[in-house]
Order: sequence, then C-alpha cells, then structure tokens
Amino acid sequence: MKNGHFVVLEGIDGSGTTTQVARLAARLRAENLQVRSTREPSDGPVGALLRQILTGRVVVGDGRPPGWVTMALLFAADRMDHGESEIEPFIASGGVVVSDRYDASSLAYQSASSEKAGRDARESIAWIRALNSFARRPDLVIVLDLPADVAAQRRATRGDPAQLYEVSELQRTLAQFYRDLASHMPSDPVVVIDGTGTVEEVHARVWACAERLFL
Repeated sequence: MKNGHFVVLEGIDGSGTTTQVARLAARLRAENLQVRSTREPSDGPVGALLRQILTGRVVVGDGRPPGWVTMALLFAADRMDHGESEIEPFIASGGVVVSDRYDASSLAYQSASSEKAGRDARESIAWIRALNSFARRPDLVIVLDLPADVAAQRRATRGDPAQLYEVSELQRTLAQFYRDLASHMPSDPVVVIDGTGTVEEVHARVWACAERLFL
C-alpha cells in the first residue's frame, strides 16, 4: 500500500485557497491518485457551528462573536474531529488529502485576535500550538501570498457579506504573519509562493511545490 499524504493550502481571505485546492485535487486525480479535498472549518458538527459564528448567525449573550480563546478551542475541537473522522482514515488507506486551511489558520487568526485584545501574541501562539499538538502534521503547507488590498478586491467581487475576520486592518496583519509562517511552525514544511496572477499561473506554482511529494 502506498503511503498517503496530507497537503494544506493557507492564506488570507480571498487569496484563492479554495480554488487552488480544487485545482490541485483535480491534478492529482489526473495522476491516478486517490484524492479527497476538504476544508476547515470542516463539514462536521463543530465546523458547522464555526461557520455560523463566522457569518454572524451565532453570537454570545451581548450580541458579539465569541472571544479569541473560545474560537481557538472550537477550531481545535473541529480539527481533532476532522482528523479522526476524515483525514486520518483516508491517508491510512493510501490516499491524498488536500485541505483548504488547517492549524496555521488558528495560529494566524487567533493570535492576531488575541493581540488586538491586548494579549502578547507570542504567548497566544505558544498556547495555540500546544492546543493543537495532537493534530496530524501536514506533509506540505503551501501559503498563497497575496497583498491584502488585492485580496479585498477579490472578496468584494464575490458580493457576499463580510465574515468575522474579513476586516482590512486584520487581513494586512494576517498577510504578514503568513509570510513569516515558517518561523512560527519550524517543524512543518512550509513554502510561501506568489499568489498573484491568473488561476492557472498560481496553480503552476502550487504544482511545482506539491509534485515533489509524488515523484
């Protein structure tokens, strides 16, 4: 049985992770590999709750979203459920899982939120890493690096209401965090690529990174 692989795409909102996950999964299937594309928040029960929070359909008592600690805990719970129910079994069967976001998103989004709340981001990052210490490690993390203003223009063209973290100031902070992701996740294979250009141009860069796993 072939060894399975776990590939994660990361980036700020509007960077194209969802599109590139679909393209990468299709390319791998064309190589006759068994592939499952997935996402976080997942489609599981905790993931469904998170999506309601992100779109403002679930709030706490005073009408605001839950704080960063609660969100970090929920994302970690969703991740463990996601891993146990979907990621681990498929990889164990020799398949390839390609995920739109993983724990790097928790490090980026919740640490930035904690800093906004007056906490030391370094302490928050250490805590979030510990919280996710039992999550399966990816074989490759590809970050799509895109300027925050370009990503904002892309989000605007979708016409959807802004979600919880889709605030320009926060997205600029997140973009810089993702550029430095390797320093926050030194044990993981992180590659930052240029996320500008056409879908096919970005896919070519993604594939140039990912194909090394399957040669």
